[in-house]
Amino acid sequence: MKTTQNYLVFTDLDGTLLNHEDYTFDAAKPMLEWLKRHDIPVIFTTSKTRRECLLLQEKMGLHTPFIVENGAAICQGDTVLEMLGLPYAEIRRFTERHKEAFGMLPFSDMSVAEVMAHTGFDFAQAEMAKEREFSEPFLLHDETKLAALQECAEAEGFKILKGGRFYHCVGRGQDKGKAVKRLMARYPESVTVGLGDNYNDIDLLEAVEIPVLIPRHDGTAIDYSRNGLIRAAHPGSLGWRESLERVFDVSV
Repeated sequence: MKTTQNYLVFTDLDGTLLNHEDYTFDAAKPMLEWLKRHDIPVIFTTSKTRRECLLLQEKMGLHTPFIVENGAAICQGDTVLEMLGLPYAEIRRFTERHKEAFGMLPFSDMSVAEVMAHTGFDFAQAEMAKEREFSEPFLLHDETKLAALQECAEAEGFKILKGGRFYHCVGRGQDKGKAVKRLMARYPESVTVGLGDNYNDIDLLEAVEIPVLIPRHDGTAIDYSRNGLIRAAHPGSLGWRESLERVFDVSV
């Protein structure tokens, strides 16, 4: 087993630590317990909201800082330690202004029932997912309009990211990698591990020393490569656990 002193594990949630289909993480539980026993922080780095993260931390027994809404803010419990994105009202004005021209269906225009239908969430989960503070997930009816939408967003100070189920409109100056680097400064001389499965995780994987790419739920992987990249053999929580077993040279 490698020495575990001063490691940090930054992890995406949906499709990475959480299984895509049902958001469970059973296969990851032994590794989560091992990391807790060895005092290795597990830091969510996700498109999810603050309330969603707090609920998942409670389920997993974690008390670490976490990064929400694609790098928009670093949080600890109910406190926003650092805001790196734009307030939701500014994001919402952009999507409202352009949704008809580009065929966008933003979260804010969906009922809780519609969010449930598109995500598989229960009612409470869907309500929490709609409580955006810094970003707007949306569906795009016509993919051929994506490039023009991205150009429009860039010109107005925003950015469009692609996640597992939705696109996300965020502030142009934010991404998961920048938030990871800001949080790393709070843990000097740490060795950083990062796990993700989709295009909005690339900045996270670029920011860490040990990047782990998890395949998507259908077994395919995004087009990404860098030196030292670990490619997980399985999607979701099983791939998450097995990859970290490789990183720490343990079997849990």
